[in-house]
Amino acid sequence: MNNSWQTLYEMAQTIKNKRLADLFSQDKDRVQKFSLSVDEVYLDYSKNFIDDATMTALVDFAQTCELPQKVKHLFSGESVNNTENRPALHTALRQCSSTSLSVNGENIIASIKSQKEKMFRLVNELHQGIFHGATGKKITDVVNLGIGGSDLGPAMAVEALNDYQQTPIKLHFVSNIDPDAISSVLKECDCATTLFIISSKSFTTPETLENAKVAKEWLQKGLKTQEVVKHFVAVTANPEKAHAFGILPENILCFWEWVGGRYSIWSTIGLPLAIAIGLENYEEFLLGARKMDEHFKEAPIEQNMPVILGLLGWWYIHGWQGTTIAVLPYSERLKRFADYLQQLDMESNGKSVDKQGERLGYATGPIVWGQAGTNGQHAFYQLLHQGTHFIPIDFIVFKHSNSVLAEQHKHLIANAIAQAAALMHGSDTSAKFAHEHMPGNKPSNMLMLEKLTPRALGQLLALYEHKVYVQGVLWDINSFDQPGVELGKKLAKKVVECINHKKAEATMDASTQSLIEKVITSD
Repeated sequence: MNNSWQTLYEMAQTIKNKRLADLFSQDKDRVQKFSLSVDEVYLDYSKNFIDDATMTALVDFAQTCELPQKVKHLFSGESVNNTENRPALHTALRQCSSTSLSVNGENIIASIKSQKEKMFRLVNELHQGIFHGATGKKITDVVNLGIGGSDLGPAMAVEALNDYQQTPIKLHFVSNIDPDAISSVLKECDCATTLFIISSKSFTTPETLENAKVAKEWLQKGLKTQEVVKHFVAVTANPEKAHAFGILPENILCFWEWVGGRYSIWSTIGLPLAIAIGLENYEEFLLGARKMDEHFKEAPIEQNMPVILGLLGWWYIHGWQGTTIAVLPYSERLKRFADYLQQLDMESNGKSVDKQGERLGYATGPIVWGQAGTNGQHAFYQLLHQGTHFIPIDFIVFKHSNSVLAEQHKHLIANAIAQAAALMHGSDTSAKFAHEHMPGNKPSNMLMLEKLTPRALGQLLALYEHKVYVQGVLWDINSFDQPGVELGKKLAKKVVECINHKKAEATMDASTQSLIEKVITSD
């Protein structure tokens, strides 16, 4: 923690006593100063506890953290993931194929192009009805078996871009090991015309492999044959394991260890999205992310959208103890967007030690949550308006809809704009009854895009990816490892063994032993 932290903390104590509405009346150019556009995305961050002095101090703080240099490290292939000694090159996955980037002597852009071309051939075969199952019938349903980044990204994006679907093939997603999850999907499918995508970086993920075994048995029983390999595709960084499972080499799509799971939608993990929206739209999705990459890499800090969002989030955590952020997209198509951001942000920056392994003396990643508007207005907005928690908000709205119901879309936009204003202004302090008083002074950002297109979605995802990286730099933590994901999973393996052997381990705590005994005795 350097001297800049103390300076910014003191500035926060001063400005938090001001009314946001007064900041507008004191500066007629406030919106112009505190807004910017990047291609499809317009950001209005004027409804925040900032002024010229605080923004200058925040930018200076980012400079002391060597943010510009560390942005270069991210794009150049340096080992920003220091605990696992590897780069985080998800940005390379959306670069032009004509570029070059060498990592350990290999031009990874060429490798990326090769795998993408293999994926595109598979998509074309599915769209043209050339890809057949064991009985010779064409595929009508594709089921993605994956969890975490192998599920959240593709599932969210397929839903978000439903209006751009280019094929009658139905996409399904199964992530949970709960048997109800896969059972409900299999009831909708015909085994002769169903293709399963096993999406697993390591190809050892228990939830995914257990669901894959169920799928295999379902196919063998329904097709009355053991030869069901034509009904499986694997997407993995461990092709040997996929081959051992029985996947044909031509049906194995690869990606690399330097692709983190929560950043993997840009790799062949994006296969379900490419199937759904077609290759031209998929390229637009990559282009949108590339446009945001270029901005993040080249724009000065004070005009850099991901940097500004990252600094504001840091500002509220340390100046206001605001440990949570609400992300509220006014789009039914983005109803899974908050779920996606939860993994992206909380798995990346939910850390309590710095890059050197030293215990931190300050808070890090926020709790991310949200829901599509206007549904949330009839649920948790009461707490936003009158609750005691400090909760910064990101509103996301699209000026135009893919629906023909333009008048209805106007009402949707109006609600987003009105809620942001209402949260800032509150209600008249002279309200007759105290329980009707709305204090206002609640900060928010407004992200406005023209339309929910593949390109716009690509930009939106890349924007939040880079925001997360910025905050990781400000906290001096590694945003690219996730050891906390593994501990419970390792213990679960032991618990399963205990249940199978009908005996708890003596070394386990009394509560765990008791719970295992209750499961055993209920068999």
